[in-house]
Amino acid sequence: MDKRDERNTARHESARRPAFRARRERPQRKEAPLSAREVARRALSDVARSGSYVSAALDRHLNTTHLSADDKRLAASLFFTAVENRLLLEARLSQFWTERPEPVVEDILHIAAAQLLLMDKIPDHAAVDEAVKQTRASGRDGLSALVNGILRNLIRARDAGELPEIDDPAVRYSVAPELAKRLFDAYGEEEAEKIMADRPRPSQTIRFNAMKTDAAGFENYLKTHDVIFERGLVPGAYRCPAAGNLARLDGFRNGYFSIQGESSMLAALAVEPKPGMNVLDACAAPGGKSALIAETMADVGRVYAWDVHEHRVELIRATKQRLKLDSLRPAVRDARQPYADFDLYMDAVLVDAPCSGLGVIADKPDIKYRFTDAQLETLLPLQAEILENCARFVKVGGLLVYSTCTILPEENEKQVRAFLERHPEFVPETDAGYLPEPLRCRCADGMAQFLSHRDHVEGFFIARMRRKGV
Repeated sequence: MDKRDERNTARHESARRPAFRARRERPQRKEAPLSAREVARRALSDVARSGSYVSAALDRHLNTTHLSADDKRLAASLFFTAVENRLLLEARLSQFWTERPEPVVEDILHIAAAQLLLMDKIPDHAAVDEAVKQTRASGRDGLSALVNGILRNLIRARDAGELPEIDDPAVRYSVAPELAKRLFDAYGEEEAEKIMADRPRPSQTIRFNAMKTDAAGFENYLKTHDVIFERGLVPGAYRCPAAGNLARLDGFRNGYFSIQGESSMLAALAVEPKPGMNVLDACAAPGGKSALIAETMADVGRVYAWDVHEHRVELIRATKQRLKLDSLRPAVRDARQPYADFDLYMDAVLVDAPCSGLGVIADKPDIKYRFTDAQLETLLPLQAEILENCARFVKVGGLLVYSTCTILPEENEKQVRAFLERHPEFVPETDAGYLPEPLRCRCADGMAQFLSHRDHVEGFFIARMRRKGV
């Protein structure tokens, strides 16, 4: 190697070494931990901007941040308050801006306004200061004065009694105008306003597996695991407020209990499960109703659990495995399509039809202001088609159960009455013995409509029809 090559090599090495040291010694930037308000804001943005499911959005952000238990509760409270009251908050905030801010800033304002107008334990200065910090942390320093000004003006108007009354109940309760009209038409002004004003908080309802334990043993299990509970209306059901993730418990993993709403339980019990029966759950995923039917049958017989989507049938299979239910038979199948092997074969068929979901807004509060008539018009023929096809599977003397987790007559009573007009071979099953005593008064002509604010269970509809004998 000549001297020129040596100099070039030395120059090369010396150029590399400092750069290597700089990379090695430069401290890594750590992202600042997120506050409860920022977690709430990000979850809100996922719902408002990306159409994410409410519970999934919140869980995703809570599970990927390191918040204390108190901060997690605060984040959840902020998030649900902002989601449930989105149209109201938008109406209030729009009085103080000349044009809508960009999405991140608007969502920051929604979280702050929820604290200022709808929550009474957070000081005004904390809500405003944190909103300004969030704005700056999001890289929008130039908009921090705007955020501060809007919120200060909102506080002044609130304290001076200058916020105008909102006469439109659709805005006041953050309900889509098309939905508000349908509720008023169906229930009248007084009852419709009660429905719209209802704010059920998400809570977990669980039921024990009677094949593995009994009420006394299960209650003792809950107490030893520090789970606060109260007995539900449905026998075997327990309501667990603020219980955290109950699926983490060994009792859930080992199949001693399942997480399921009481109205959903009633839909399963409406088929009158008995050992040895053949039952079809035509729209079964994620499998809670199918599992309860199989457990009530002591796992003797067959419970066919269908869903049209493979990934949802996988959820049923996971339930079958967790509960060790040999009688549960999941399958990917479209309930609208004929299946000659099952014609006049089933002791009972449950059609828990796709619906608008308006009875379970505790879990999905955003659906009340996303509702459109057009969406409903696509659901109605689908419901009718599934019910029409599945009726052929019911044997003579067997039961056909139609249920939804909604409260609109178009999806419920009107669907059933239209079906009965087309099928005189089916008659309403008027025996309401499957219902707990406090709910039997809701049953008329074999149909029961539950309302959350009135009946203290999820909004649900159940109709029972029996195929007449020859």
